[in-house]
Parts: sequence; structure tokens; C-alpha cells
Amino acid sequence: MKGVILAGGLGSRLRPLTLVTNKHLLPVYDRPMIYYPLECLLAAGIDEILIVTGGEHAGDFLKLLGNGKLLGLRDLHYTYQEGEGGIAEALQLAEDFAEGGKICVILGDNIIEKNIRQAVGEFFTQPRGAKILLKEVEHPERFGVAKIENDRIVQIIEKPKDPPSNYAVTGIYMYDNDVFDITRTLEPSERGELEITDVNNEYLRRGTLTFDILDGWWTDAGTFESLHRAGNLVAERGANATRIVEMKSLAEALATRP
Repeated sequence: MKGVILAGGLGSRLRPLTLVTNKHLLPVYDRPMIYYPLECLLAAGIDEILIVTGGEHAGDFLKLLGNGKLLGLRDLHYTYQEGEGGIAEALQLAEDFAEGGKICVILGDNIIEKNIRQAVGEFFTQPRGAKILLKEVEHPERFGVAKIENDRIVQIIEKPKDPPSNYAVTGIYMYDNDVFDITRTLEPSERGELEITDVNNEYLRRGTLTFDILDGWWTDAGTFESLHRAGNLVAERGANATRIVEMKSLAEALATRP
């Protein structure tokens, strides 16, 4: 299975910081934000990764990460998204990279405490369809929210004023190759974007959407408040000695790059 990190957009909620760099290169505790989704995929055994980025600072990813060999990646690819057409539009740029196979997609500002290895393994054996990861949160109205009945998702609602549950759809998605056909059928939302929620609801309509509850904490880092919270959570996570070794190995490899 291949991995896709969506790291485009203008980061308008983090201005003026994002006037001089891509949001996903901002520091979260002691390393750039993009390290965390890379770590997430690597920990799940995924070593072929595509970064979808955009804006005038896109070239900075190459300066930081190079070809990915020092991170232990087999292949690291880049592609460029023009404008802000939404997550589903950015995903369309990964079609050639996927080569007809399954992909694990993670938003570049998502940070988790533990890992998704078990969920990735389950999806690898899932015959077809998609898998999403949910997490119970305090303010579900900020996210896509799953309506659950009898332990099954019956609907996903984007940023509902009256959330049907506290289970947010995290920015980690797994798809078979049908996802690209689905994105081509989408119409822009009121925001003028192709919404990933519409993709997930189509898989739900087809009866091929599965889900798991993410273990450990999860946060995005797309606002000043969540960026600050992410840094604090990562700092606290450092109390786990094993985790320190894992994260330092990634940072040190890049820091000592020729």
C-alpha cells in the first residue's frame, strides 16, 4: 500500500506565519509539522509516499526532505496543487502514483499519539472500499461527524451545527482505486471545494465503508490554538522513552543530511 500526504492550501488561519512558509513546515514542538504524518505512515509500514503540496513555498519540502532515503523511505514523490480546490481535488493528483492500488491518505496537519498499523493491516485485507478512523472529541462541530446507529455509520455530516455524535472523522483515510472515479463525479460545495466527506458518503452509500476508533490522542494543527495544543501533546508524549528514540532517529537523520 502507498501513502499520500496532503500538504497544500494557503494556511490562511495561521497568517502571518504562513506568509513566509508552508503551514506544514511550521514547528510542532521540536520539528516541522510534516515529520508527523511521515512518521505515521512509516510506523504503519508504508515506505512509498507522495506529498501533495502547493503555494509559493512548495519547493521548501524538497530542501527539507530530499528524496526521503534518509528517512527510510523507498520512494518519496512530490506533486503540485494549483489553488485551493479542497481535499478531494488534491487527492485526484495521486491517481498515477497509486497505480491502481490501495492508498492511505493523511492530512499534513494531523498528529496522533500512537500508530495506525493495525487499521492499515485490516484495510490491506479488506476486499474493496474504504476505511476511516474516528475519534471522540469535545467540539465535533469543527469536523466531519459520523452518525452511528447499531455500531454502524449511517451518515457523515460536515461541520454540523447540531452534531449527531462526538465522533469526528480524523484526517486519515484509506481508499481503493475507486476513489478517483468518485472524485470525478463530485460537485463543488458551497465553499467551492470538492469535499472529502462526499467521497466517504459515497463509499457509505455503496456499503463498502468501514471504520475504526483511533487509539490515543489525535489533533490537527491548523489554527493557532490547535498548533499550540499539538506542541504540548507532543512534548508530553516524549515521556515515553521508546517514542523518543523513534522520533529522534527521524529528526537526526534529516539534521545530519549532507
